[in-house]
Amino acid sequence: MKKIIIILMLIVAGLALFFFMPKELERVQRAMAAVGLKAPDFELPELDTSGEGSSMIWRLSELKGKVVFINFWASWCDECKKEKPTMQRLYEKMQGRPFQMLTIIYRDDAKKAVEYMKMNGYTMPVLLDYDMKVAGNYWVRGVPETFIIDREGIVREKIIGRRAWDSPEAIGLIEKWLE
Repeated sequence: MKKIIIILMLIVAGLALFFFMPKELERVQRAMAAVGLKAPDFELPELDTSGEGSSMIWRLSELKGKVVFINFWASWCDECKKEKPTMQRLYEKMQGRPFQMLTIIYRDDAKKAVEYMKMNGYTMPVLLDYDMKVAGNYWVRGVPETFIIDREGIVREKIIGRRAWDSPEAIGLIEKWLE
């Protein structure tokens, strides 16, 4: 009886690997394939975090000539909250350079995201991906996820997870693509 149970468990485990591993492998391959390819263009509205009634529409294609830092985040994400102060410092440090930081909320309530940004004094643009199409085009599966796009519109870096964006290493990463 024990042998039958063990054999059945091995069969179930084998079937699970057979059905689920290709999907996970495909996801990883697609995420990796994005690096080195043209970044998918998008057009997204900016949320009003200043209280001045912002109605700006951001188009990635209009940022050609700049290094673009795109960060997918959520106000409920603890790791996102930990990296936001370092992003603000990077944003301030790069003012006047051919650099644009965009943050895109992911599976979050727009009002909560705006409240969070206002409460903490963060000033980088926050965009609303209301139908999750942009997140889908970038194969975002969790937050935080960050993309560095070069001046020609090519995805050069995909960073999964939290980073200290004001660290010398992170600033060096950005500087490499500004040169």
